[in-house]
Amino acid sequence: MRFDIPLALYVHLPWCVRKCPYCDFNSHTAPGALPEDAYVDALLRDLDHDLPLARGRELTSIFFGGGTPSLFEPGSIRRILEGVRERLPLTADCEITMEANPGTVEAARFAGFREAGINRLSLGVQSLDDAMLRRLGRIHDAGQARAAVATARAAGFDNINLDLMYALPDQDPAGAARDLDALIALAPEHISHYQLTLEPGTPFHHRPPPVPNHDTAWTMHADAERRLTAAGYRRYEVSAWARPDRTCRHNRNYWTYGDYLGIGAGAHGKLTDTAGNVLRRAKRHLPNRYMAAAGGPDAIAEERRPDATDRRFEFLMNALRLDAGFAVADYAARTGLPAAELDDLARRHPDLLRLTDGHMACTERGRLYLDTLLADLLPEAA
Repeated sequence: MRFDIPLALYVHLPWCVRKCPYCDFNSHTAPGALPEDAYVDALLRDLDHDLPLARGRELTSIFFGGGTPSLFEPGSIRRILEGVRERLPLTADCEITMEANPGTVEAARFAGFREAGINRLSLGVQSLDDAMLRRLGRIHDAGQARAAVATARAAGFDNINLDLMYALPDQDPAGAARDLDALIALAPEHISHYQLTLEPGTPFHHRPPPVPNHDTAWTMHADAERRLTAAGYRRYEVSAWARPDRTCRHNRNYWTYGDYLGIGAGAHGKLTDTAGNVLRRAKRHLPNRYMAAAGGPDAIAEERRPDATDRRFEFLMNALRLDAGFAVADYAARTGLPAAELDDLARRHPDLLRLTDGHMACTERGRLYLDTLLADLLPEAA
């Protein structure tokens, strides 16, 4: 079987200087000196263990997430990428992204990361209002964020994403607009613009800050759409905006049910075998336990094979987030399910879905009610 499903690699580096009160990712406060050499060794052992699932396939993208991956030295990132290249071929235009914190100490490393092979940088700015940054528990200020972008440009990065949140504690629409205008002025190629949510298990969930109500948040969202469009950005996913040809290939692969290896503490992977069966695998969350087990089956915390209902829900939940939707042929190829069932979905929900020329997408109304749509389409999986 020839694989037409793209393959990506996710590398999780789990440490932060300080965990933010809204964060529910698998991240841990750095224990002083990081065990970089031991962790890199563990990552490569982990990749070796997963390699039979993907041998012979090319990587179209690599993403270093966290945590704060930029806490690692450029030499460690180089060693990871060299190890990956020894094991798997990369496409000539492979997108290699690193998440980074705008703190000035890490910004000084940007030239080293570029030399190591990183060609796309994603900076967690979150706000350019110092008061808001303090309330969010961020360790940088607005000046450091601006300096980080300038340093990244000087280091040769011509593909930068900036994260910005809205509906922050006590934020009003005027404040959200000022924040966004300040971010647009930095001229990134990509902007991730998303609403602050109070995730279960986080300090913000246990002690909720005074965030704007739904109507106010919606006003911020609608105003942001106008400002981003006027600035030349195109929305291609619910929270993702990009300049032409600067969409995030790695995230698009997630949203279109592509395959990806996941290495590192708490990393998730999804692979399709030659018979069309899907395997999902997650690694141990705690860094020390992960490092001790990496390279063997004990590093796997969870493994499952999604059934037809799961595959249907997983595909539609992600692909319908894309403004352009998806090709019906991809649905059939990547889920193993009959494309004809999409005809039935479109007939049942003509005001929410459109199906034309072998392509399905949400209508404008469908995008507004995507959660309701999915629950209605797939009641057995909701």
